[in-house]
Amino acid sequence: MPRPRIHDLDEVLDTTESLVVEGGASAVTLRAVAAATGMSNGALYHAFGSRGGLVGRAWLRAAHRFLDLQHAAVDEVLGSASAPGWAVGVDAVVAAADTPAAFAARFPESSRLLLTVRRDELLGSDLPEDVAAELSRLDSVLVALLVRLTRTLWGRGDARAVAVVEDCVVGLPTGLLLRRRRVPDTALRQRLEAAVRAVLALDPPPAPPRRGGHTKGSR
Repeated sequence: MPRPRIHDLDEVLDTTESLVVEGGASAVTLRAVAAATGMSNGALYHAFGSRGGLVGRAWLRAAHRFLDLQHAAVDEVLGSASAPGWAVGVDAVVAAADTPAAFAARFPESSRLLLTVRRDELLGSDLPEDVAAELSRLDSVLVALLVRLTRTLWGRGDARAVAVVEDCVVGLPTGLLLRRRRVPDTALRQRLEAAVRAVLALDPPPAPPRRGGHTKGSR
């Protein structure tokens, strides 16, 4: 009697990524994934709960790959400095901003998946509760990184400071790198770095006043 085939779920997620890259999110159906992997519809339902669960798990894997790469890049810069300060903080922001380019080079299909499927589209689908909760938690992971960078740069983590670093880490890479939908070349990455350094060379926005109308240092 032949042994049942044991399926590697990472291979299933790889297949899901490929289907999205080749045909868009609508190309991902349980039937299409089953045909490509040899996994039965029932086994797919058992492993992922629904089509939304399958796409959501693939999206989460790609997002975690990206965030792991970004945190590692920042850790490498900050960990190599004996006394992190503004200059080291700038280098760390540059590393974080460059992560989409590094990610596209290392995980091209994961990168395309994140560009093709928006998170808000996933949240409106038939997601299992654990996948939906994990998607929502990703915001806090990014905010924690932004606050870490602003504290290194300016010793503060308020919303105004975080917004500047968010422009550098999210806004500028989106405008300069991601809109082209291809792996960024060296020239584009250099332009991004120059833009990030130019933004951070400006004075940070004033911190918001404390409750009661008092600012830091006022009496």
